[in-house]
Amino acid sequence: MKNILLLLALVLTTTTIALAQDVDVSVQVSTPPPAIPEYDQPPCPHDGWLWSPGYWAHSPDGYYWVPGAWVKPPRPRLLWTPGYWAFVGGFYGWHRGYWGEHIGYYGGVHYGYGYYGSGFYGGEWRGDVYHYNTAACNVNTAVVHNTYTNNTVVNHEANVNRASYNGQGGVTAQPTAAERTASTENHIAPTKDQEKHSATAAKSKSQYAVNNGGKPATTAMSNPGGKKFNSEGKVAGKEPKSSPAATRSSVSTKETTAQSSPRSSKSKGSSTRSSGSPRSGTSATRSGSASTRSGSATTRSGSATTRSGTGATRSSGSRPSSSRSTSPRSSSGSHSSSRSSGGSSHSSHGGKR
Repeated sequence: MKNILLLLALVLTTTTIALAQDVDVSVQVSTPPPAIPEYDQPPCPHDGWLWSPGYWAHSPDGYYWVPGAWVKPPRPRLLWTPGYWAFVGGFYGWHRGYWGEHIGYYGGVHYGYGYYGSGFYGGEWRGDVYHYNTAACNVNTAVVHNTYTNNTVVNHEANVNRASYNGQGGVTAQPTAAERTASTENHIAPTKDQEKHSATAAKSKSQYAVNNGGKPATTAMSNPGGKKFNSEGKVAGKEPKSSPAATRSSVSTKETTAQSSPRSSKSKGSSTRSSGSPRSGTSATRSGSASTRSGSATTRSGSATTRSGTGATRSSGSRPSSSRSTSPRSSSGSHSSSRSSGGSSHSSHGGKR
């Protein structure tokens, strides 16, 4: 009898979670989705647009990453509740996201940038005008003028669970009373731009976990069909320039002292050209073999010119290359970054999470 009661309690709990979302499970998979990758959020391109966090979707070819993007809501005063995976009955089911006047249950998944497992802290509607929380999202105040800062949600990096699904082995958050109430409200399906955004990601091989090991090439976009960004917040799809950093030669040339003739010998310094695309794969360097004039050693090299008679040493190393170093960007926005889980935020590596 006791076992039967426990089984009933488990069934009721599972049913409560399903009802809280008010969205049918659209996909069932036997394998879990990869963890949520860390990435920098691009700045909001238009006032009044909301952040739709990236997520793992599934097709017959496996899991693929749909980049996070700023999207235009169907109308003012609507908020986006992201979809989530839930492990129930031996399968991982996908619950689609939706638009509504309040944030509903999204499985407790830590998507970042205001979505910290429960509720939303990235902004709020004040009438028909949306205001952005600069402590949780990346905005350019030259584009977005309605902002505020709320740092009350604080979390530590060690507490963040990056699992992308709810259930055994993932996050175990249960819907709150407010999320249950939100599940009974009228919901609006994802916009056509959002649907097209997901379909476009499904066509890109580099977005599939089987090809990228859970680290997609494009983690975020300015908007559906807009600029693509990698996890460091750099524009994706552009290979870094492969030119080596050109530095002036600092070869220390010793003055030639032992000579068989008092006549000084001059050697013309060879010119070394360094560019972003070296000839034949290497810098074009002219060098001559050691030649001896009247018993004095004259050595031609691309790094230094030595006048042995006068003791003057000239360094004629290669000129600095005009190519730019592609060092990782230290920040994705002008504001301090925040991440949090379960309704909290924290600082991260230049991006707000």
